[in-house]
Amino acid sequence: MTGGQPGQPGLPTASPAAARRAVLGLLRPRAALAAGTALVLLGATVAQLTVPPLLGRIVDAAVHLGSAGSGRRVVDLIALVMLLALVVRAVLAAAGAVLVARLGEGALTALRERVVERTLAIPLDEVERAGGGDLLARVSGDVQVISEAIRTALPVLIVSALDVALTVVGLSVLDWRLALAGLVPLPVWVFATRWYLRTSAPLYAAERVAEGRRTQALLVAISGAATLRAYRLGRRQLAEVDERSREAVRRSTTAMTAISRFSSMLNGAELVGVVSILVTGFLLVRSGSVTLGAATAAALYFLRLFDPVGQLLYLLDQAQAATAALARLVGVAELPAPAPPARPQTPVDASVTVRGLRYAYHDGPEVLHGIELRVCPGERLAVVGPSGAGKTTMGALLAGVHRPVAGEVLLGGVPLADVQPDRLRRHVALVTQEVHTFAGSVLDNLRLARPEASDAELAAALDQVGALDWMLRLPDGLHTVVGEDGRELDATRAQQLALARLVLADPAVAVLDEATAEAGSAGARTLEAAADAALAGRTAIVIAHRLTQAVSADRIVVLDKGRVVETGSHQELVAAGGSYAILWAAWAAPR
Repeated sequence: MTGGQPGQPGLPTASPAAARRAVLGLLRPRAALAAGTALVLLGATVAQLTVPPLLGRIVDAAVHLGSAGSGRRVVDLIALVMLLALVVRAVLAAAGAVLVARLGEGALTALRERVVERTLAIPLDEVERAGGGDLLARVSGDVQVISEAIRTALPVLIVSALDVALTVVGLSVLDWRLALAGLVPLPVWVFATRWYLRTSAPLYAAERVAEGRRTQALLVAISGAATLRAYRLGRRQLAEVDERSREAVRRSTTAMTAISRFSSMLNGAELVGVVSILVTGFLLVRSGSVTLGAATAAALYFLRLFDPVGQLLYLLDQAQAATAALARLVGVAELPAPAPPARPQTPVDASVTVRGLRYAYHDGPEVLHGIELRVCPGERLAVVGPSGAGKTTMGALLAGVHRPVAGEVLLGGVPLADVQPDRLRRHVALVTQEVHTFAGSVLDNLRLARPEASDAELAAALDQVGALDWMLRLPDGLHTVVGEDGRELDATRAQQLALARLVLADPAVAVLDEATAEAGSAGARTLEAAADAALAGRTAIVIAHRLTQAVSADRIVVLDKGRVVETGSHQELVAAGGSYAILWAAWAAPR
């Protein structure tokens, strides 16, 4: 496998051999469907190839029988058989297209599931190092390219390839010399195809990488728009988007130039082939070696090659793009699973201990410097501080999303590295302000946290966070489809749904990262009540954007420039007159 992008490690891309092995592995459980599909497509091709010799028979019948009635009956019978062959071809081709789509989409679904499974297991550090846009381009753009190729290109590609191969067989049946004449352009076809495949494969791979880099630049510009405006970096990021877009266009143009050259080579080969067939047919008919009908059939055979060869030309381009996209998906799907802990242990309680915690993003400067902290079981700790103090980073480290560069986090007395990933997800949960509503019903969204939960348990979780009443008022109640292509939920309701998932997951430790920050004043009050209910009975670390959340906490930790500068209750810190007192005075001042 190779890295994803020049100049950075990137997510891996599978080698052609690895991609082929992966495809064979996906098709193996579907061997019966694959065999049936091949037979149907072969039947469609054979039905089509009966037409040229039947037309040749009509020519011979017209030459030998003239206008006699029996001659007309022969012609009518042959025409009827031709019509039947074309109907059979149409029916089998349509059935073959459906079977190919079913086979391909089934295999692609299995591949997508493996990609999602591996993606969820990739440490977030690796995803960020590769660039979120790279992963997004793979699971969206690359999947779309492959799906489009399966539905529209693959059936035609297979039938066209069979047409070409069996046309050569048909020419051989007519006369071996006609077959040789039809093969005159073969060296040009082989040379052109080999050149194109060798040239275009890296071009399309580079094009998919360029698309990923452009997606990453756009993602940064959109998701970080507020920060870019605040630091007046908008023009710089726009220049980055422009540069990445120009690179993607340049890569695409280079690939199109290659296919234009390929097309010119094939057009020249077709001209040579037509001349060869016509000359050979003329000589053989004049010498009496073949009938006029056979020569006509040979010419028709060769002329009908133009369509399948042209389709192969067009679809080879799409197939190359799909192959490049497939290699990128397989690269993620074949990532090795994270190694299990050498000495797996289970947390003994709901305490959180932080010792000498340090962290830096991608070999950059440290953003956390030797954090020391202990949260007792059942305690609610609020983490506050100015923007850029390291609050979100610390929350991600406590939840096991990031790995510290030094120091350690212990859950229930056990280092995070020694907790099995599935146990870790059950023991600690992170809820951020960037909540996603998944496409599906409300019940589907809730069952992500606990698939085996009953409808009554789901309703109870919604009721606990104050969301049941308005959920039941939706058009289809809890069966209402939300998210993409469904009913859009505002920030407050989407966050209540996330907090209900937290209740269902029932972790011993919960980390809330500014989970009420995006809802506005009225919505924030609703969410603060929902968060209080969801956190009841658990150890909670609340990264507080709104200081009203800190007031009700058992203890407050103040971060500044990656260090703990104060700790205590609200009353103690206000009385101390330090950093927290300044933050509180600014927060409580009339607006």
